[in-house]
Amino acid sequence: MFDIKKIPFSRYGSFITISPNHHEDGDSPLYLRNIRNGDNEFGEVFRIDITFEGSPLPYNAVLLPSMLRLENTAGFAEFCITESRVLQIRSHGVGVRLTGITGAYDYAVAVEEDRWEVNHSRQEMRYMLTSIKGRLVVDAPFIEQRCEKIIVDFLPNSDMEEMEGVIEEFTTIYTNRSYSAFTKGHKNVAKEYESWLENTLEIPDKYAKGKEKAAYITWSCVVPSEGMLTRPAMYMSKNWMTNIWSWDHCFNALALAKNNPELAWDQFMIFFDLQDESGMLPDFVNNRSALWNFTKPPIHGWTLRRMWEQNDFVIEEKLREVYQPLEKWTKWWLTFQDSDQDGIPQYNHGNDSGWDNSTIFHKGTPVESPDLSSFLVIQMEVLSEIACKLGKYDEAKQWMDESQALLSRVIDHFWEGHNFVAKRSGTHEVIESNSLVLYIPMILGNRLPPEILNRLVEDITSRGFLTEYGLATEMPDSPFYRNDGYWRGPIWAPTTLLLVDGLLSSGKKEAALEVAEKFCAMATKSGMAENFDALTGTGLRDPAFTWTSSVFLILGQLLAAESRRVKISKAGC
Repeated sequence: MFDIKKIPFSRYGSFITISPNHHEDGDSPLYLRNIRNGDNEFGEVFRIDITFEGSPLPYNAVLLPSMLRLENTAGFAEFCITESRVLQIRSHGVGVRLTGITGAYDYAVAVEEDRWEVNHSRQEMRYMLTSIKGRLVVDAPFIEQRCEKIIVDFLPNSDMEEMEGVIEEFTTIYTNRSYSAFTKGHKNVAKEYESWLENTLEIPDKYAKGKEKAAYITWSCVVPSEGMLTRPAMYMSKNWMTNIWSWDHCFNALALAKNNPELAWDQFMIFFDLQDESGMLPDFVNNRSALWNFTKPPIHGWTLRRMWEQNDFVIEEKLREVYQPLEKWTKWWLTFQDSDQDGIPQYNHGNDSGWDNSTIFHKGTPVESPDLSSFLVIQMEVLSEIACKLGKYDEAKQWMDESQALLSRVIDHFWEGHNFVAKRSGTHEVIESNSLVLYIPMILGNRLPPEILNRLVEDITSRGFLTEYGLATEMPDSPFYRNDGYWRGPIWAPTTLLLVDGLLSSGKKEAALEVAEKFCAMATKSGMAENFDALTGTGLRDPAFTWTSSVFLILGQLLAAESRRVKISKAGC
């Protein structure tokens, strides 16, 4: 059972969502939403109430993966998204009222005795409302070009016994259909979810409550291919972050790669389907549009390597599919993001780094940051490996040579004797910053000289970044630190995973496991939030985020594997 105030009700493969509007003051009611069209629209279609004798009732919301139940002493109402575009409802003792959140041109018309169509032009969707048991009463007076209001009541008959109704999305022509009973539809959805849960990564039992949340959030946030979405896509959230961004998708792909490789590949490749001729990837995409003003860092080579290590799914056919797109993406950074042509690529805005307001950007841009070049060192290595597997041996050697040359430039350009720094592009002025982003080069592992690697590990574990709950993104004693400062303090899932991976690659397993334990314990207690207060572990911003869920599962799997290894070792097997 989950908290509807934090975790929306939805299901795999659907844009239908029920949740409160987190932007409203006070205790927001629940809304039936259409989460298409990106995060500029919250997507309210109907306010939901349960009623008795015409009056709304207070209720307690019980959210299960397969069903939402609204309870009052007078009765209950249940909601189940039985198919991608079908919401079935039933009630006992109470009615269900839908109050339209209407705008210009919205209207409702009777189709049959127990069926009405609602045209919600603002949300670019039509809804067919059908009564199966009980009565359907609609108050929708038409004035000039729209209905003044649209109030729909699904009501039990006078004996107040069971009511059943159906709400269906459609865009142009409605096709008549038959409906399974609510009970049967709910049973099918529950079975689908149980299959997803069983296929979710294994984690230690002490994090079981966290796993339940992570599994439900990832399952329920997948939307179907539609419009700009060329493949099924796991949105970041169905609260308000209703897009996918061009590095977020990588972490979700990693969590799926072992047990759901086809869907993992869809997550990984969806941005390459949209790739610009120049090689650039858009910042984010939803069913309606993609944003090209920004992009995200090139972690895709690192991701691809971690994906193919998990099973044999990434075969030669997949490597041929991804090789040229990954090559173009790499060359875009090296060609178009190096204004001073010093061989060190740059970020032109914090958004391009994923660390939107990190302190490395507090003096302006463009900024040369060691994390970017480190990602590209690995990405060119991966391109070399792919080229070799595809028989492109000259290209393989070229990519490896370029990777090693960039690695040398990273050390020469950014290492200041005791730490990595970020610099202004052109002037190469060192930027004062205590940001964790300067430690991302740890993902290079043993490619770095031992003295550099040891210093990075010591700083991360002993200097103050590692709090009781995990890795703060800005040193807590920094003058720029803020408890809810986005990338100026809070703990984030993606950076945690990158640095755990870096610690493992550096042979620092004990430190890696410590960070993983802290993160999994925090997320189990505080939920799968967008980020967390580094000093209290409290969840911040969007409270139901998929990349947090995915990283939690990945780190939990790491801890479970280590626990098994220790038990086997102690048993002498």
